[in-house]
Amino acid sequence: MAPLEITSNEPRSGVESTMPGYHFRDGKGNRRQNMFLEVNPRRAVPVYALNLRVFWPLVTGLCTALLCLYQALRGGAAGEGAAEAGSVPLLKGSALLLLGCLLARCCGAAGGGPRPGGVRAAAAAAESRRCALDSFYARQLRLSPHVLGHSKAHVGRVVAELVRAAKAQGLQPGPLALSLRGDFVRIGSAYEQHKVRSPDCFDILVPLRLPPHLEPQPRSAGGLGPHGAFLCGLRVRAGWPRRCRPFAEGFCVELQGRSHLSSGLVLRWFQGHLQRCLGAVRYRLQERCRISLSACPGRPPTLHILPCSDYVCCHISMAVRLIPAIPLGDAVYLTALPPEGPQAPPAPEALWGLNASRQEQRLLSWLKEQAPASSCHLKCLQILKGLRDLRGQGLEEPFCSQWGRVLSSYVLKTALFSLLLQGPLEAWDARFLVERLEDLVLYLRDCLRKQVLMHFFLGNTSLPEAVALPRFLKEAAPVNLLAAFDGPTLDLAAFQLINTWIQAPHIIRMYSSPRYLRPALTPCQHVAEARQEPPGE
Repeated sequence: MAPLEITSNEPRSGVESTMPGYHFRDGKGNRRQNMFLEVNPRRAVPVYALNLRVFWPLVTGLCTALLCLYQALRGGAAGEGAAEAGSVPLLKGSALLLLGCLLARCCGAAGGGPRPGGVRAAAAAAESRRCALDSFYARQLRLSPHVLGHSKAHVGRVVAELVRAAKAQGLQPGPLALSLRGDFVRIGSAYEQHKVRSPDCFDILVPLRLPPHLEPQPRSAGGLGPHGAFLCGLRVRAGWPRRCRPFAEGFCVELQGRSHLSSGLVLRWFQGHLQRCLGAVRYRLQERCRISLSACPGRPPTLHILPCSDYVCCHISMAVRLIPAIPLGDAVYLTALPPEGPQAPPAPEALWGLNASRQEQRLLSWLKEQAPASSCHLKCLQILKGLRDLRGQGLEEPFCSQWGRVLSSYVLKTALFSLLLQGPLEAWDARFLVERLEDLVLYLRDCLRKQVLMHFFLGNTSLPEAVALPRFLKEAAPVNLLAAFDGPTLDLAAFQLINTWIQAPHIIRMYSSPRYLRPALTPCQHVAEARQEPPGE
């Protein structure tokens, strides 16, 4: 029979576990143990090694007590003079014992270092954690390239048909109306190689075209909206203000005495325009798939695709979020601000959000070229997203909703970008998956405690030269992504994040059972993600 081993999933420095019988690290980073004896896991019969950190203080205290008792008995027998003479040997003996204890501990620390049994136990714990994370990634998070490729190709064909039909119909009203530019931009985790679980949700930007002689003029909303919100003014060429009045009446709102393009009015026009074009597209695609369009107030419309026959070998029902976007040049767009929460009302109609998904894709491409071929940075992001989702299943409201918003995929990706550029990319080799994942968790914990995580592109002038940013992004005011949350919520999120990392193997085992793996309907899943994530998570 194999010996009983006492092991634990020991985290690295900065993560504490004070349960009896477990190893932990103190504030100085020293490895400590809450038991007098430790088990040597390599022997068939358990062999116990003496813990010198506990042994020497006990010996010192015992010897000092014996000396005191001896001197007391001797002083009582020999009289007061003998007691006075014996006080000096007592002090000398105690000092010598303390000095010997200190020397023994220093010599042990300098020469011995960590004990072989402790090193083996730590290595076994790290290997166990690595196996649990790899198994979790392979069984629940990793997408089949074959399935993902088929899904993206099918989504591209259907969206291309719909955009083509919408552009053709948009040319009929005349030059003083919105229209589609005719192309679309693939954004989000499915196109950045870090989507998890199932390729059933996609984000697509649909660029719009303003009437001739109108140009967008974005500026920060300041105190008129949440951090990172923008207003979109319109610049009209000389001699055209009166001719553009019908457009302003249909798509603009007055704010501070000026006319601004309304994200709410543009979104409602876009939804109705796509709905009118859906009939013709549905007829052309009836042999390939069934399509439908759903929309919620203040949210982009969602295109639902249900494959027919064997056109898609995977038969996955897909939901595609079609996001109308105002181009600003240099692959930067304005999109409607998402509501702040699942039950929150739509954002004010005059406010817009900035979308820099194309810049993120360029940065990821550059990192892929610079990092080792076996880099694990995207795998770390996927595992952390999976652990966040598992932990959310065990939380109660109202914090459960806040948990997903505080640690949104966009926040996790921003933290990963910041951490990648702080150290050598060679350190992100697949061999160091657990170490880099723990670094990401600790970095996020520090950001949550400090209540600061800055937007990676807005106002960031320290990006690599290979990732050229438009002037508009460089000169924008920096934005704190955590400014919308209060201190207690962020502190609780930091505590739960560390707790999730410490108990990761246990959480994976607990919430990976069939009881917690109930499949959700695709539309509901996509609406839930749309409520939490900005476009291009």
